Amino acid sequence: MTKTPFEMMMEQAKDVAKAMAPALETFSPKGFEAMWPTMSKEMMEATFGKGLNEKGLDAKTRLLLTLAGLTMQGAQAEAQIRLTVRHLGEAGATDEEIAETIAMMAMFAGLPAMTRAMEIAKDVMDNLEDDET
Repeated sequence: MTKTPFEMMMEQAKDVAKAMAPALETFSPKGFEAMWPTMSKEMMEATFGKGLNEKGLDAKTRLLLTLAGLTMQGAQAEAQIRLTVRHLGEAGATDEEIAETIAMMAMFAGLPAMTRAMEIAKDVMDNLEDDET
């Protein structure tokens, strides 16, 4: 069976990545997530909230918009989606607000990207609930 030019290009890119960074073969987004602590709500508000623009968006709204953009990137943004969902929980967003933000992206990002982001977010939210009990 003949490979398409895209398949050949992807195969070559994987070979180059393996040669340049062999450790990436064992990279796990969950490992990255464990290394990166969640900022406190106060720190997020100072960094991403009205500290930048007094009349602008609060940290929670900025993070919801970030989540919408990450959802459009699909599975390639798994680590960033996980981190953003954790930060959203700290910023006071409800599970329903997070789910609604992701669901709204179905029309723009497509159902596969929306579904994958929802799976990632649910996993993070479930793990946060487990940590609380």
